[in-house]
Amino acid sequence: MTTVTEFELTAAETALLPTPEEVAGYREHGWYLSGKLFTDREIDALQAATDAYYEGHRDRTLAVRPPNLAAWEPAHGPVQRHNDYVHHESDAIAAILRKPLVGAVAAVLAGAEEIRIFQSTLILKPPVPGEPSNQVPWHFDKHYWHTSTSEDMLTAFIPFHDCGVENGTITMVDGSNRWQELPSREDATRHFAQRDRSELESILAANAAHNGAEVRKVPVVIPKGHVSFHHCRTYHGSGANLADFPRRAVSLHLQDGANEYRHATRPDGTAASYNHDVLVRRTADGRPDYADPEICPVIWRGSR
Repeated sequence: MTTVTEFELTAAETALLPTPEEVAGYREHGWYLSGKLFTDREIDALQAATDAYYEGHRDRTLAVRPPNLAAWEPAHGPVQRHNDYVHHESDAIAAILRKPLVGAVAAVLAGAEEIRIFQSTLILKPPVPGEPSNQVPWHFDKHYWHTSTSEDMLTAFIPFHDCGVENGTITMVDGSNRWQELPSREDATRHFAQRDRSELESILAANAAHNGAEVRKVPVVIPKGHVSFHHCRTYHGSGANLADFPRRAVSLHLQDGANEYRHATRPDGTAASYNHDVLVRRTADGRPDYADPEICPVIWRGSR
């Protein structure tokens, strides 16, 4: 008798998993562009669900408002919109983001048996070329995840349409995931939105020089339904939206099953934290539990 597990792939989905050569490329370059993981119908349903979210629909809300929550609302105007925890607040959004195939691709890239959601951020970049918030400066995600033990976390960037240079697609600094970071006393946990763009450009250049590396910026052209994955130490950013329609996407941050909370400090000695820390349940020894299924659900488990 065949055992049926919660997470299974069809033969067609299995054919979309990264090959060993593609995994090697991900580890060398720090990013990977998938095949078509979502049907047009699924992406259109995701866009409709996010339309409802922007109009105020919630299936549930966060029990506590974290200190650094991204939560765009209409009063903020035509800036770049960021809304965290959309996988928790909207069942319709979650139903699509939790597609096992996405978790299976991430598992192959990360060399993990289990993948959980860490965070999801809904993004809308308005077609306003001069809007400063549309330009995302260079950063890598692990800077914000100091309290996570894993070095294999990754992000799936899921646009709702063809995404290219004109509408400000995500751009990777090729190979930067393998750099050794230049020792510094600056507080890297501060979000890029709270920092000066030129400062972050200087930090990128300094880290490249420290590694004897060239800063090679690669815009990722993503067809509708395809997904761009990047490693948690890959520098990335994006430019202005020069198209005549909003650039819409979800950044789905993913953690491998081994990831746990650890105590970490900022350069000034104060404790580092992540928004989860006031939301998730506690482990037996009192730490925030990054495996809390309410906030960090499993989207893949099993053999790859």
